[in-house]
Amino acid sequence: MSFSNNCKSDKIPGPIRGNGLSGICERACIQCDKVIDMCMRQETLTDLTVALTDVTPSTGLVQPYTFVSASATSTQATISDLIVTPLKDDPCFSRVQCTITVPIQVQFTDANGTRAFGSGTVSVSRDVVLHTSAPSVMPYSIVATASIYSVMGNYVSDNTFNITACLTTILKVIMQVHLLVPSYGYCYIPPCHEYNEQVCDGVFDLPLYPQECGVDPRCKCNLNCN
Repeated sequence: MSFSNNCKSDKIPGPIRGNGLSGICERACIQCDKVIDMCMRQETLTDLTVALTDVTPSTGLVQPYTFVSASATSTQATISDLIVTPLKDDPCFSRVQCTITVPIQVQFTDANGTRAFGSGTVSVSRDVVLHTSAPSVMPYSIVATASIYSVMGNYVSDNTFNITACLTTILKVIMQVHLLVPSYGYCYIPPCHEYNEQVCDGVFDLPLYPQECGVDPRCKCNLNCN
C-alpha cells in the first residue's frame, strides 16, 4: 500500500474534502525552510561551450564525436560571486547579483557509433531584486535550482561541444524557522506494497486448448452455432 491507495484518508496527505477544520487536533511547531521570496527565469542559450570531464568510456573512443543530448544532473545549482545590496528606499528588498552554475551531462557517440557521456557545467549571471526580509537574528540564505536540456549541439575538439540549450533557473531566499501550524496529528504510514511480477498470470489465463481462428468460441468443433 501507499498514500495513493489506502483508505485512511483522514491521516494521509491529499486534497481536503468537506470541512477543512474537521479533524484538526493540535498546533504543531515544525522546523522548516520558509521561502521568503523567489523568482524564475526561462531562456534559450545559444553558442554555449561545454568542456567535458570524466568522459566514459575513458579510452577507445574515435573522433569526431556526434552530439546526442545534454541535461542537468541535479536540480541543485551552485551560487558563486554572490553580492547582496539592500535597497536604500526599502531595506526589506535587496539587489542580488550572482553566478549560477548548473552541472550537466552530455551524451554523444564516437565515429564508430559507440555511446559515451561526460560531465560539464553551464554558468549564467543574475542581477535581480528580491525580498530579503527585515533584519533579524536568524540569517537567510539564497539558493538556486535549475533545469537544463539540449538536443542541439556540435563537437568542437578536445572533448568540447558547442550547444544550444533550454535553461530554467529559480532563485530563492529561504530562512530556517520554527512555524506554528494547525495539525491533524501524526501521519499514517501504510505498509509497503511489494512489487511482484506475476509472470504466470498471462499463461494461466490462456485456454487449455487453442481455438480456431474465426470460430465462435461457443462452438464445439466446427459446427454451425446459429
